Amino acid sequence: MTVTLDQTLFHQTGAGLPVPFAIAGTGVHLPPAVVTNQELIRTLDTSDEWITSRTGIHERRRLAPHLATSDMCVAAAHPALDAADIAPAQLDAVIVASYTGDQPLVSTALIVKDALGAHRALSLDVTQAACASGVQAVLIAAHLLQNPSITTILLLAADCASRVTDPTDRTTGVFFGDAAAAVVLTRTEIPGAGLLSYDLGSQLSYDVQIPAGGSRLPTTTATVTAGDHYLHMDGRAVWNAATTRLPESITSAAHRAGASVDQIRHFFLHQANLNILTETMAALGVPRERVPVTVDRLGNTGSAGLFTALHSTITEGALLPGDTYVLSGIGAGFQWGTLCLRHA
Repeated sequence: MTVTLDQTLFHQTGAGLPVPFAIAGTGVHLPPAVVTNQELIRTLDTSDEWITSRTGIHERRRLAPHLATSDMCVAAAHPALDAADIAPAQLDAVIVASYTGDQPLVSTALIVKDALGAHRALSLDVTQAACASGVQAVLIAAHLLQNPSITTILLLAADCASRVTDPTDRTTGVFFGDAAAAVVLTRTEIPGAGLLSYDLGSQLSYDVQIPAGGSRLPTTTATVTAGDHYLHMDGRAVWNAATTRLPESITSAAHRAGASVDQIRHFFLHQANLNILTETMAALGVPRERVPVTVDRLGNTGSAGLFTALHSTITEGALLPGDTYVLSGIGAGFQWGTLCLRHA
């Protein structure tokens, strides 16, 4: 384990950004192929009881081999745009949060923008925070909306972890699923809506990484043979980081928003592992019903996870005007963060 002792926290304090914004629509795409625990134990040295007790996951989705992350993004974007009554041509920006982009170059956000016909939109990719990339992407979008020339943003969080996990590794093989989620953010006239505060942090660690394929360890026959292009993960290190950093970050963001944790109505958290969610909520003293769960049926869907929970809550009509809520996640690096928002 390689860890630096340096840690940088960035935060915004006050009554929110000057320009309020709202969620105008959401959407989700789940690949139709379902992989149950029973299917995994046919090829992995594990059991349904082991998977369920340690992760809370019963099944996950797998993207068809001929499709890519951008295809999931486009599929999630359409229902979100329909819900917002926004045409692609009206979009000012398309942001894609994903550590499993279609290819190193070109931009996955640009591929999605082109496929949708959002020809005048700015395209941005947020990648290196892995499962926390979605949190960073919302923060970027919130600040972009402060610009008078930007009024409507499509944010997509999608990961296809099945392409970067070793199918013979039970540590990573049981956790991850493929999914995409979309959120349309627009300016609003409702005072106080949108971002109230945020807390971001990081501490360098290589406990979750894909070692090869970059400038330090370029792709060679040897790196492929060694499996260095697969995701490597130290589960215990992830547990320790997540169960420490998430409660700290949520508490800090709530404090900076001038709210107590008890005043936050919904907690949309990175859906990494049911036990991590349970431990985080116990540390905060928050009832389980305020934390939507999708990890049990979708697995760890990377940056998409917290947005699948957000989408399910909005679809159920449970996110009400004036509700205060948080988006919180942690990803490889380690990088973590929490946004505290008010729903319009």
